[in-house]
Amino acid sequence: MILPLDADIFLARQPILDREQKLVAYELLFRSSGVDRAAVADGRLATARVVANAFGEMSLGDVLGPYKAYINATPDFVLGPEVEILPGASVVLELPADTPADEALLARCRELKQQGFTFALGGVAEFAEINLPLLPEAEILKVDHQLLDNHQLFLLACKLRPLQKKLLAEKIENQSQMEHCFDLGFEYFQGYYFARPTLISGKKLTHSAMTVMRLLDLILKDADTAALERSFKGEPGLTLNLLRLTNSCASGLAVRIASVRHAITILGRNQLQRWLQLLLYADPEGGEVGPLLQLAATRGRFLELVTQKFLPRQKDLPDRAFMVGILSLLPAVIGQPIADIITPLPLPPDVKQALIEYKGDLGRLLALAEQLEKADGDATFNGLIAEMPGLRGALLTECLAQAMAWANMLARDS
Repeated sequence: MILPLDADIFLARQPILDREQKLVAYELLFRSSGVDRAAVADGRLATARVVANAFGEMSLGDVLGPYKAYINATPDFVLGPEVEILPGASVVLELPADTPADEALLARCRELKQQGFTFALGGVAEFAEINLPLLPEAEILKVDHQLLDNHQLFLLACKLRPLQKKLLAEKIENQSQMEHCFDLGFEYFQGYYFARPTLISGKKLTHSAMTVMRLLDLILKDADTAALERSFKGEPGLTLNLLRLTNSCASGLAVRIASVRHAITILGRNQLQRWLQLLLYADPEGGEVGPLLQLAATRGRFLELVTQKFLPRQKDLPDRAFMVGILSLLPAVIGQPIADIITPLPLPPDVKQALIEYKGDLGRLLALAEQLEKADGDATFNGLIAEMPGLRGALLTECLAQAMAWANMLARDS
């Protein structure tokens, strides 16, 4: 059953990482534009609409890849039939920590757990069984870092650890908060800190990354193929990563791409440019795809899809939108301001304007993409939507789901 989705409800998502800062899940979020939040206030209906319309006609496995989905739920949603649309093994249902627990809800939780669902309690700020009625059914406890100071957090962690539950620290805003929760033994971490370009802060530009930047410069200047090949020599790990990414993403080809020259010939300069941009975030030795590459790939593809559907008359805009999304996270790789990074590159003026000043259509869409990576910030989000009349929630939800599926191809094939 596909429920009608109000045009002013938007799907967002935020990454959840483990102690090794590897991506393990996304929390799927919804928000509404405008001042009327009645649709969102009806938790069961809003959750059901987002879930059904985002994934009802798509494979949730494609959208999430190997990662789980945390979904905010109400007791009504858990008790209702809509929850069974979801594949239990891929879903964590998050209920507020103080949710009243009657026999019907407890029985339903046990039933859904037998179907593979996992339950989390969100907003845990104190330890008292009377305030955590669903504690026996929950496997994950989400502690809101913003509700507690460091001493209170320490005391709470000491009380929660003996319960043998997984502890997730949410609303992590900076590195010191992350390190404090890590030292307290939290298993999972969530917050805008992990969705910002500071995910890998202060990282020096590696030799491979410098080579990628030189290659991007050559492509933007339309250098010949021989010059590109020469730049790859001496970088076997970089070449391996290029071939891995191109073969992962170039679906529909009858043959595997086996060389840089082959990649240039088969894919063309535009596609090669895309994979080079992605390589800035990849392990130079061809290792597994990390969370920063996941975020960059999702953001670039999301902006590309939105421009294709929202601004279809501007034929070259999607390529530039993809470039904006990918390059916007470069400060995390290079440890320099974006203006210093891109000024030497011969980029189109609207791309530079979007990246540095957040101006123009591309700048506004980049700001929107960043807001969709936050768990809050509705005021800023609504202001951006107001600047783009006609941009609706259904379109953004569809584009985000498709972008996540595309980015997950990298993880599956790595």
